[in-house]
Amino acid sequence: MLKSKLIHPEILQALAGSGHFSQVLIADGNYPVLSGSSPTAKKVFLNLMPGMVAALDVLDAVLSAIPVQEAATMTPPADYHPEIHDAYRKALGENVVWTEMERWDFYDKIKSPNTTLVIATGEQRRFANLLLTVGVVKLPEESF
Repeated sequence: MLKSKLIHPEILQALAGSGHFSQVLIADGNYPVLSGSSPTAKKVFLNLMPGMVAALDVLDAVLSAIPVQEAATMTPPADYHPEIHDAYRKALGENVVWTEMERWDFYDKIKSPNTTLVIATGEQRRFANLLLTVGVVKLPEESF
């Protein structure tokens, strides 16, 4: 029996097959998962109903399993500040590079073959899509 925080078998399998620089999308409830991602990416549907499963819950589980070196979101309109971005940044910590991208560049990045996993959530907040780049597992004696 698994003892780790993340126990979803399909997500664990996809993460285990991903490596450094692979990308994982935590998609909000409005993201076009099938048409908006690489055909080779594993798609996991956790969008049971609006609001379930929340993107922050998925992020928490994913962060318990992999190192993340970068996170990207879509640039919101100038007059709108998505509070979920603040929550993401807090959960990710200060060592994760934060990038905001123009909508179509963001979609193109998600569609690249580097995206190995797309997790559909029931997240209803706007601009809640979060693209993670897998980092390197550092040995205790390494300081880079």
